[in-house]
Amino acid sequence: MAATVPEAIPSTATVDNLAEAAQKSLFKAADQSGGAAATTSNAPITTTGPMRLPSPVAGNPALWENDSQHKLAVMEVAFGGRKETIMIELFPNDAPQTVANFIDRCDSGFYNGLAFHRAIEGFIVQTGDPLTSDESARENWGTGGEDKTLPAEIKRPHRIGAIAMARRSDAVNPLRRSNGSQFYFALGNYASIDMKHTVFGQVISGLDVVKNISLMPVDSNDCPVARIEVKSIKILDHKGPLQVQQVANDGTRYSKPNSARGFVGRILHRVW
Repeated sequence: MAATVPEAIPSTATVDNLAEAAQKSLFKAADQSGGAAATTSNAPITTTGPMRLPSPVAGNPALWENDSQHKLAVMEVAFGGRKETIMIELFPNDAPQTVANFIDRCDSGFYNGLAFHRAIEGFIVQTGDPLTSDESARENWGTGGEDKTLPAEIKRPHRIGAIAMARRSDAVNPLRRSNGSQFYFALGNYASIDMKHTVFGQVISGLDVVKNISLMPVDSNDCPVARIEVKSIKILDHKGPLQVQQVANDGTRYSKPNSARGFVGRILHRVW
């Protein structure tokens, strides 16, 4: 019997190139379909306990009152050969300690260069683990950030685009304290996890970007095969409504406030 010749094992560089090509292909397909490939639930949120539900006006940045004040986080994410923007409204009144910790992390550059280590289509995408700065530590991604925990500040529900802190299970964490740095984006209205995690923000622009991340190829641990990286998160205070940039099938995108732009970006924005 002829000996079986084993297939050549592709190099790491080859695997990375293939993964990046797959990313770009899926990203392009999602763009062409309006980014609506991710499955989400439109079922009403039914939970008990003191829960703050946003009003229609509060949920529409274009309708914010002229004198209203908002704490925003502008996140720049690189993947699929592109850099995309996700804008988040923070809720310091509902989760003051969580938001303060998040702002400190952002201002110190803690999140810069960290990767998204979990992506589940139609469910969540997650980042903030300091171990993701090291590609060689992939097998431990998702376990970092436990050097500090935060008290539970559970008041808001999980609706599409909610930002919440990750935490360990009730079995070892009955007080439901949050991880010191890891957070996730919810891609559905999930009553099953309401009142169990601290929701401290809401995506107000770029939800289609979050959904595209959830469509990327992942390994057996739901970790994206090709690196999806947080380049920066800038915190700013914004007054009044946001300007509409474009309307997509997955929601309206808003222009970044000038305070979130660099010098050249501010000049170009004023010119164009």
